[in-house]
Amino acid sequence: MNDILQVHIDAVGYERNNLSVINNIHFTVAEGEFVGLIGPNGAGKSTTIKTILGINKFHESSIAFKQNARYAYVPEQPSFYDELTLWEHLDIIAALFGIKDDEFEKKAMDLIHMFSLEEAVHGFPKEFSKGMQQKLMLIQAFLIEPDLYIIDEPFIGLDPISYRMLLEKLREEQKRGAGILMCTHVLDTAEKVCDRFLFLSKGTMIVEGTLAELNEKARLKDASLMDCFYHTVKGNTN
Repeated sequence: MNDILQVHIDAVGYERNNLSVINNIHFTVAEGEFVGLIGPNGAGKSTTIKTILGINKFHESSIAFKQNARYAYVPEQPSFYDELTLWEHLDIIAALFGIKDDEFEKKAMDLIHMFSLEEAVHGFPKEFSKGMQQKLMLIQAFLIEPDLYIIDEPFIGLDPISYRMLLEKLREEQKRGAGILMCTHVLDTAEKVCDRFLFLSKGTMIVEGTLAELNEKARLKDASLMDCFYHTVKGNTN
């Protein structure tokens, strides 16, 4: 498999002379690979994502995307234009990415139906529930069919049916060849869908690998992702 994303973070900080927030985080995401970014609160997951996106100003890092690759970022906290409707948000995305009108309308309506937002098409996202806002963020990402998804806590606020639809859609995108980097605390779901896991603690990556490899590194046998995470991170905090 070819890498879509190569991440080499040596150090990141909030001040030029104090690059100590995260350090020594190195990994790749390949075509069709589903990678889970896992860690306790304050471990550096969000800072890692912001560094990948080029938001952090002070850093020593090298972030490389595959040539001409497109990526979509779905943040934990949805963000919208106050005066635009759901449909107008999607229309802007289509215009920016050159999606033809007939293709756009079909894809958009299919996604709207998938996430049960038909009655909200002409509504304003600022008036939506958290779950509805999350669905719209996901729809915007799926609409452009990127080479890479960077998703931060995608399951928060979703009802069970939408939760299931999201998992099925992510699997479809993975089969299409899209890479997925997902930050989540929902470890039972991550265990089922991710190919590989990156454990962060205290601002650095302490271990990475498949579930079988994590079991071996934690000296466990047939343990769950939760158990591997608990034993690995607990050992790193002692």
